[in-house]
Amino acid sequence: MKYKDGKPISQPDKGYKTVPMAIMFIVLCGFSFYLGGIFCSEKESYVTQETNKAVETPKQTSGGPLQIRSVTFPECSADLQDYTPCTDPKRWKKYTLHRLSFMERHCPPVFEKKECLVPPPDGYKLPIKWPKSKDECWYRNVPYNWINNQKSNQHWLKKEGEKFHFPGGGTMFPNGVSKYVDLMQDLIPGMKDGTIRTAIDTGCGVASWGGDLLDRGILTVSLAPRDNHEAQVQFALERGIPAVLGIISTQRLPFPSNSFDMAHCSRCLIPWTEFGGIYLLEVHRILRPGGFWVLSGPPVNYENRWKGWNTTIEDQRSDYEKLQELLTSMCFKLYNKKDDIAVWQKLSDNSCYKKLEAPDNYPPKCDDGTEPDSAWYTPIRPCVVSPNQKYKKIALKSLPKWPQRLHSAPERVADVRGGSDGAFNHDDSKWKSRVKHYKKLVPAIGTDKIRNVMDMNTLYGGFAAALIDYPLWVMNVVSSYSPNTLAVVYDRGLIGTYHDWCEAFSTYPRTYDLLHLDGLFTAESHRCELKYVMLEMDRILRPNGYAIIRESSYFVDAVATMAKGMRWGCRKEETEYGVEKEKILICQKKLWYSSKQNSR
Repeated sequence: MKYKDGKPISQPDKGYKTVPMAIMFIVLCGFSFYLGGIFCSEKESYVTQETNKAVETPKQTSGGPLQIRSVTFPECSADLQDYTPCTDPKRWKKYTLHRLSFMERHCPPVFEKKECLVPPPDGYKLPIKWPKSKDECWYRNVPYNWINNQKSNQHWLKKEGEKFHFPGGGTMFPNGVSKYVDLMQDLIPGMKDGTIRTAIDTGCGVASWGGDLLDRGILTVSLAPRDNHEAQVQFALERGIPAVLGIISTQRLPFPSNSFDMAHCSRCLIPWTEFGGIYLLEVHRILRPGGFWVLSGPPVNYENRWKGWNTTIEDQRSDYEKLQELLTSMCFKLYNKKDDIAVWQKLSDNSCYKKLEAPDNYPPKCDDGTEPDSAWYTPIRPCVVSPNQKYKKIALKSLPKWPQRLHSAPERVADVRGGSDGAFNHDDSKWKSRVKHYKKLVPAIGTDKIRNVMDMNTLYGGFAAALIDYPLWVMNVVSSYSPNTLAVVYDRGLIGTYHDWCEAFSTYPRTYDLLHLDGLFTAESHRCELKYVMLEMDRILRPNGYAIIRESSYFVDAVATMAKGMRWGCRKEETEYGVEKEKILICQKKLWYSSKQNSR
């Protein structure tokens, strides 16, 4: 090293200064170590005491089951009787109006989660039993008059005394839903012979269309947001008809690609031709090749209807032509049309999808990096998800007809890790044995006491398949963090949805008669807190409803303790195999009423 004038630094100077500095450094380190030892010994005592307090609950013995202290959950305030945490109108102002995305799922952060039991409305009664419930429900169970006041002339529902009655009317079927569906069956013969099994109704009203299809062997997911109709989905589930809260907006619907056999919109007010037809692109994604999209209402039959739509015939003609152009560009073809109903079919032929690869084509074909089944908080992309050509048996015409398809191993089972025809058949057989055992433990299964059922963490839908002969339906839930098996569920003619059990489910309180889970806490305990999952189960379970909790012996006692704090009655039972490592909890939720004054 040199000074500015270029002369070298004196080396003896540097060595002379280094010795005392080294001695000083050693002395300071020794003194610091001594002081640190005194301080740390005091701090360690304090930290140990605090840590012991923090882990008092849950308690864990070495190799033993999880233990937690007794807990009693308070009642929520009466104004939360219809609380839907992730679609809460009180939170809407926080989100944008763009494409009504404020109505999508927006779950509260952990520090805002409710740790209380949602009460039933004043005067709540146990729901009317199926099939009578399809035509009527108790007014006090769904105490909303908005639809009754606004839609009474269209016969959606009618309040008489203590009940709502559902005459089967609708905006586009003033003569009743049955005659409307009769006409639809004439246009789509596959609705009569088991070809069509699964359907989705977007903007479902009170789900009369889905309810009518149940009698025709078609299982429908009725979809509607929590909007100014207030309780469309709640009415549907109170009637015993499958439904979930949801809206086609900025995020994909929580369903796999190529899953539904039919989609339906009856004047559902979705602006199909706006935003480049992006809502149609999502319908295209979830509809299987050869599946049908049915539209009634504007702009269909505009030639005869335009005067009643407060518009001009020119505007309606333009809207229809734009709709037809968009559908053609997405590989739909007009299949049939009569009166107020038009039917398009999603093409199976790859030649149409090949044309989408042309430069500057709109909408373009989605690139290979777009996972077609990714549908949990996944934005809708302005491109066409084309069917994967490796699949030869997912098109509607290639599937076995219902009910044969229920027990036929779907082609997509091979996409699941460890999946095969043999694994599928083994699972199918296993659940037949399990459900036979469950029936002994819960004799209400198969009776009119259980209508709405949820399998909280299904694999292939085996639990639902084993219940198929009973007068009930099952919502099959596949965790967004689990292997994607929901496509297999739909291929066999069942329905379901993706979900993350660290969050609230997209439904109203008191909407399911039976909840079933198989090792859910074992699978998700590293992510989801037991307390919040149990409170969510309590929210969606009806009073007097059942929970079948199949869990490892490690979790069973802790779950039972938590359930007792929610006013459930539980008993521990052996599995059908009688193994020590796994037990079954049979729980029933008690009917109770709020002790707090209603503030509504």
